[in-house]
Amino acid sequence: FVAVLGHNGSGKSTLAKCINAINLPESGAVYVNGMDTLDENNLLPIREKVGMVFQNPDNQIVATIVEEDVAFALENMGVEPNEIRRRVDEALKTVGMYEYRLHAPHKLSGGQKQRVSIARALINNPKVLLLDEPLGALDLNLRKQMQLELKTMQKKLGITFIYITHDQEEALTMSDRIAVMHKGILEQVCSPKELYMKPKTKYVAEFIGESNIFEGVVKDRNSDNCTVAIESGNILCSGDGYVAGQMVYVCIRPEKVRITRKAGSGNSLPAEIKEQIFTGNMMKHIAVLSNGHEIKVADIASYNDINIGDKVYLEWDAKDA
Repeated sequence: FVAVLGHNGSGKSTLAKCINAINLPESGAVYVNGMDTLDENNLLPIREKVGMVFQNPDNQIVATIVEEDVAFALENMGVEPNEIRRRVDEALKTVGMYEYRLHAPHKLSGGQKQRVSIARALINNPKVLLLDEPLGALDLNLRKQMQLELKTMQKKLGITFIYITHDQEEALTMSDRIAVMHKGILEQVCSPKELYMKPKTKYVAEFIGESNIFEGVVKDRNSDNCTVAIESGNILCSGDGYVAGQMVYVCIRPEKVRITRKAGSGNSLPAEIKEQIFTGNMMKHIAVLSNGHEIKVADIASYNDINIGDKVYLEWDAKDA
């Protein structure tokens, strides 16, 4: 289950259309199941191996009852009627819509229509299912329900799902791997955990979750850590391959920052608590450094004794930066 994640205009849908051989790339190549999309002889076999589900299911309805809607492609291909019946029933059972097989598609709810769209895309037994923001038109509760259903469906079918989305929470929740796109570039492709904990670019660090980002210069490094000079002093962080004098960005997630009353021996920057937001299970603090740089802290352990206006120190472990 791969999510392609990015802002509007980043190239996500264009990439999906290249995989489906609807658009052909001007350079480079796309291979589907070993077949090159630039070879005209491969276009039909590729399109048969790739199912596609779009955001608006109403635009895909082609028949007056659900089972005929799902069977439409097979009928056009001249598949034998008994085989059509078997495959339609199997697809509708897979998406939990078998009992609605005789209903009118346009009278179904948004979630039900999207399930029918998925059944229609599965009818040719594709190797890859492309889903282009399929839950964008649904309300929040239904969207979360469908996220879990799609993940369960992918495990059951055992085929590749490529899921186009601009919703980072959706991507983190559902995916085995996430590909972050920005201006047509794949910035990083990895597991959700690695993406969150080890972003490779400033864009990824800012786009995924909340981050505190410092700009600085590498002073020196040893076998374990880098020392980076920032405006407020020196900080330690992890990182291989960096050299003295190199300009870098250092990212620390808010939940990795600790608030203390006394200066520590490692990363320890003086700050003042500017704002606090209580969310039930934690307190979110906004702390200001001497240069005006605001740092976000998500703190569970000590929110009871830290108040707005307090002079504190912000600390974190080098391995977490």
